[in-house]
Amino acid sequence: MTRILIVDDSAMDRRLAGGLLDKREGWSTLFAADGLDALEQLELHVPDLVLTDMQMPRMNGLELVSAVRKEYPLIPVILMTAQGSEEIAVQALQAGAASYVPKRRLSHDLVDVVERVLDAAGQDRSFSRLMNRLTRAEAAFVLENDLTLIPSVVGYLQQEVAAMRFCDETERLRIGVALEEALLNAYYHGNLEVSSKLREEDHNAYYDLARDRAERPPWGDRRIHVYARFSPDETVYQIRDEGPGFDPTSLPDPTDPANLERPCGRGLLLMQTFMDQVTFNDTGNQVTMVKRRPEHNRDAEPAEAEG
Repeated sequence: MTRILIVDDSAMDRRLAGGLLDKREGWSTLFAADGLDALEQLELHVPDLVLTDMQMPRMNGLELVSAVRKEYPLIPVILMTAQGSEEIAVQALQAGAASYVPKRRLSHDLVDVVERVLDAAGQDRSFSRLMNRLTRAEAAFVLENDLTLIPSVVGYLQQEVAAMRFCDETERLRIGVALEEALLNAYYHGNLEVSSKLREEDHNAYYDLARDRAERPPWGDRRIHVYARFSPDETVYQIRDEGPGFDPTSLPDPTDPANLERPCGRGLLLMQTFMDQVTFNDTGNQVTMVKRRPEHNRDAEPAEAEG
C-alpha cells in the first residue's frame, strides 16, 4: 500500500486532495494541518510521498521541504501552489521539492503528477559490482513517439547516475523529473505540435488532439532522440524531437513567480531548477541539460561490493 501524507491547514483542501488520491487503487492518505504536524506524522507513519501546501502556520511548505530533505531524503515532496505562494514555491523547488501542482488544477493534474514522482522514486536502487565501479559511460536512444517508453528511459538514466554515486537520492529523483519533463515536451510540443496554450484553454481538447495526432502521420511517425554522457564531474543530456521547432527566445521566464500557475512553462521551470544548465539549439527542437556533481558528493567513493 502506497501512503501519501497530505499537509494543508485548510480542511477543505485536505479533503479535496485526499478524495482525488484515495480513488486510486493501492493508495492511502494521511493528513497533517501544518509542517510541524507533518513532522510528527512522519515519525509515526513514514509515508512514500508528502504533498504539501505552501502557506501554513507554525511551519510553511518551504521549511517542511528543507526538514524532509534533511531527515527523510528518500521521501519525495510535491508542492500544492496557490495564488500568493508562487515565490515561496520557487524557493521550495530549489530547496529540494520534486514537483508541484497548482491548486486550481488539482482535479486535472494531481494524480498524474503523484504517479510520475512515485514511479521515479521507486526505481530499483540495487546495482551489480560492475555498475558500482562505473566511471564513464554514454548512452543513445531513438524512441518511437510512444509515451510508454518515457518512464523506462528515465529510469535507465537515473540508474546510471546512481551507479556512479553521482548524487544523493533526492537529486537523482530531481534529475528524473527534469528528464521526464524534457521528454514530454519533445513528445507533445515537439513531435505532435500540440501547444501548451491549448491546455490552458481546454484540458480535454489538449489530450484529445495529442491522441489523434499520435495515430496519424506525419506527427505519429516522428522519433525522439536521446543522448547522455556520464562522467565523475557532470552528466550531459540531449533530447531532440523531429518537429519543426520553435523560437527559444519566445519562451516566458519560467522562474518568474507570476508564471508559476500556468501550464505553459511548467516543464521548463522544473528543468531549469533541477539542472545546472539548460540550453536550446537555434531551431528549438533540441534541449541540452547539464547536471554537475554536487560539492558534498565529490569525495564519495563507490561502496565495496559484497563477496
